[in-house]
Amino acid sequence: MTALPSSGAAAHPAPTIDVHAHVLLPEIDALVAGLPGHDEARALDARRNGAEALAVSGPMVRERIPALTDVAVRLAAMDRQGVDVQLVSPSPSHYHYWADEATAEKVWRMANEATAALCAAAPERLRGLGLVPLQHPDLVVEALDDALGRGLLGVEISSHAPGRELSDPAYEPLWARAEESGAVLFLHPFGCTLDERLDRWYLSNTVGQPTENAVALSHLIFSGVLDRHPALKVLAAHGGGYLPTHIGRSDHAWSARSDAGAGCAHLPSSYLKRLYFDSLVHDPHVLRELVRVAGADRVLLGSDFPFDMGSADPVGDLRAARLSDADLHAVRGGNAAALLRKD
Repeated sequence: MTALPSSGAAAHPAPTIDVHAHVLLPEIDALVAGLPGHDEARALDARRNGAEALAVSGPMVRERIPALTDVAVRLAAMDRQGVDVQLVSPSPSHYHYWADEATAEKVWRMANEATAALCAAAPERLRGLGLVPLQHPDLVVEALDDALGRGLLGVEISSHAPGRELSDPAYEPLWARAEESGAVLFLHPFGCTLDERLDRWYLSNTVGQPTENAVALSHLIFSGVLDRHPALKVLAAHGGGYLPTHIGRSDHAWSARSDAGAGCAHLPSSYLKRLYFDSLVHDPHVLRELVRVAGADRVLLGSDFPFDMGSADPVGDLRAARLSDADLHAVRGGNAAALLRKD
């Protein structure tokens, strides 16, 4: 696999890199179908999203199966978008955090193997992330090592697992191993615990996803995870949700209340510069604000390829933010080239 170029190499400018792109793995769906717990998980998902959303989402996903599974279709779409490299991750529907240990191990091994195989079909243009079973903290380091051993650059995780937030001490071995190995942790929520309150008008996604991002990142910040693991590479989908543009409220709480400030050493806003964020915020003004508060070196191009809540023209959306040339090219690919490069 050819190494990504350095973001500072003038003679070899960084490629355009999309860090938020998904792959669908039908073999995982076949594996879990009919297993105890699967029907209950699907019923919960149906309650959270509502009947109208499911009626739209089913045909939408089926229409996109070629782009989600066929490398040639994916590469042609990338060419149309002007994207040179994708960092692909399994569809979050493959998390299956309801699964027991034996099933969970089959899921993450299958996901890691299948994603690595897809990337191997176009090694110059595709990089990959695997999965870990957050519901079984004792297995997460083994799963991360399996992903890295297959040539993947890290793993994708949700905003929480049943009964556990990302601040749970049980995840300390995961943070330590990810920091030590330089693995990328792509934080991409699936589902929202506000449940039926968001079951109309697709609020489960439009409101639920950015809420889950903000909650998960707040757990990492306020619990001191980022103090204990300052080199951790956490990449948040959807621009980090509501947190970056409303971080002032977190700063105020940290300063005004002893309970809010007890877990982390610095102002919450300072930790934004230790995290990474994709650019998928659907508003050029919000993207400019994200770049301002996190730093132009912490925002990376993301499209959510190929789903309907993504961007069909991520580079065009980036240009609409009217960043400086240096910041635009950093977000377009320079930052990702530096983050993903294996030294």
